[in-house]
Amino acid sequence: MYCAVCNHKDTKVIDSRISTDGASVRRRRECEKCGFRFSTLEEVELLDLTVVKRDGRREAYSREKMTKGLARSLEKRPFTDQAFQKLVHKIERDVQKKRRGQLTTQELGEILMKHLKTFDKVAYIRFASVYRSFEDVETFESELKKLKRRKMPLKSVRAKK
Repeated sequence: MYCAVCNHKDTKVIDSRISTDGASVRRRRECEKCGFRFSTLEEVELLDLTVVKRDGRREAYSREKMTKGLARSLEKRPFTDQAFQKLVHKIERDVQKKRRGQLTTQELGEILMKHLKTFDKVAYIRFASVYRSFEDVETFESELKKLKRRKMPLKSVRAKK
C-alpha cells in the first residue's frame, strides 16, 4: 500500500479491526518514510460472476450497478450509510452462497427483494413494482396484501442524510 502523502511504497499495519458483520476489515497504517497514518478498508469483492440478462446477454456483476438500484428504491427513505452497507454485504453473501459462476437477473432480483423486504417495506414495493413490472393496480394491491399478512415490523433506522 502506497503512502497517501509521500507515495512511498512501504507502509506497515499498526492495527486491524474486523467489522461487526465480518464482511470487511479496517486497517490502520503508517508510512515507514514520513510517518503519516491513514486507514484502509478491505471488503470481499465478487469476482468472476456473470449476470445473465433476460434477453440472454451476459455481463460481469457490478456492485455499483446493484447499489444504484437499491439506492433508487430507498430514495427519500430513512437509513444510515452503515445500514446500507450492511444490506449490500448481506445480499452479496447470499450471492456467494450460490457458489456458481453465473446468476440470472431473476435470481439476483429475488435475492435483492428478499433483503429489501426486511430492510424497508416501501423500498421493497418500489423495487418490486419496477422489477416485476406491475401492470395494474390489482397487482400492486396484491403485493401490499402479502406484506400486510406477514406483519413485519419496520426497522427504525434514523436517516443520516
